[in-house]
Amino acid sequence: MKLVTVYQAFNPGDAQVIRSRLEASGFHALVANELSSLSMDGYAMAAGGILVQVPDEEVADARALIESCQASPDDTAQD
Repeated sequence: MKLVTVYQAFNPGDAQVIRSRLEASGFHALVANELSSLSMDGYAMAAGGILVQVPDEEVADARALIESCQASPDDTAQD
């Protein structure tokens, strides 16, 4: 099973929120590079961030869920 990055963060909290949302929707998500990014200031940026990954067969649906979660309130407001 190949893992594919569907989200990149520089804050562990952001990455964990996305992982949690994915898991709550039935995806098999994991967070990579979190511990190493916390070991030194600025390391998360140098390492390419904290990565949220899913199996390759879940990528399209996971990205769609992430995009729907990140819609601004103005995008979903009704008059």
